[in-house]
Amino acid sequence: MAAARVLELRHGDQPPVDRVHRHLVAAGYAVERLRPYAGDAVPHLDETVAGVVVHGGPFAVYAEDEFPFLVDEHRLIREALDAGTPLLGICQGAQSMARVLGAEVGPPDHGLHEFGYYEVRPTAAGLADGFLPGPLVVAQAHYHEFGIPDGAVRLAESDAYPNQAFRWGESAWGLQFHAEVTPALFRCWQDASWASEDAPGTQSRAEQDRLMALHDDAQAAWYAGFLARVFAPPPAAP
Repeated sequence: MAAARVLELRHGDQPPVDRVHRHLVAAGYAVERLRPYAGDAVPHLDETVAGVVVHGGPFAVYAEDEFPFLVDEHRLIREALDAGTPLLGICQGAQSMARVLGAEVGPPDHGLHEFGYYEVRPTAAGLADGFLPGPLVVAQAHYHEFGIPDGAVRLAESDAYPNQAFRWGESAWGLQFHAEVTPALFRCWQDASWASEDAPGTQSRAEQDRLMALHDDAQAAWYAGFLARVFAPPPAAP
């Protein structure tokens, strides 16, 4: 019997060294990495798909005319939502989920960026849900925000961005932050051409490094438990 498939939609060329990919492989899923922005076809959901992950990236999710591959990504998100298939949207992926569900997405009026390590706090609903037991410092890299869709549960907030996570139904999760990023991967982001310390709200590299050293272990431990909740190991073959 073939392993259950999880579709990973990616928006860059970085290797699959993040915590999501590692968790899925270790759990026994067959992970299918797709780059729709580079021409990979986005399949329709079928009975072999046990989950969908939509990663972060540089694309404005409301610009479907400019980036037509987003139309297919949003169609797959809708299929997963309708089917109750486990779905995780990260940063751009969470923004796509919010847009598909009818919420507003775009840059906030305050113009602040989050690039570095920032505290997120559970909402009352996030505490009750068990999403976060308390404040957690997590990796961030964004300057857009999403509204909370009608019917979704707002789970976490930060000082600059009141909507950091939501759950829709029992199996779909949108996270603005990047708990999947390891220190090695975040250092690659620090060296990327788009990284800048000049954007308002962005931490200096020294501050990013200091906070990474202090908080990455806690971030990794929390995320391991969260991923086990979203993507439990598939049933063993008979």
